[in-house]
Amino acid sequence: MEIRSAQKLTWENKLAKGFNTSEVPLEFCLLQGEVAEAFDAWRRTRDNLGEELADIAIYVMSLAEMTGVDLQSAVEQKLAKNAKRTYVKDETSGTLVKVDPA
Repeated sequence: MEIRSAQKLTWENKLAKGFNTSEVPLEFCLLQGEVAEAFDAWRRTRDNLGEELADIAIYVMSLAEMTGVDLQSAVEQKLAKNAKRTYVKDETSGTLVKVDPA
């Protein structure tokens, strides 16, 4: 399923069930709760991690719909942007550091 189709289905479900469709701050708070649940599922090695990650995706798609973002396009553009970035390993910390283009 494409993101655009999933975003539409997510929105239709919210409308049909009477869930929040207008309070963006509330939706961000609910998303934060879902992220915490996913972390807890991962930490406790529960079988429902996939379901919790799906909840996160559903809340993100809802937020995209609420704010007029075409998430399909946004993700495609961001992936293309990330593919062009260059990183080097910082020898001191061992972490990757983004190299800004000249």
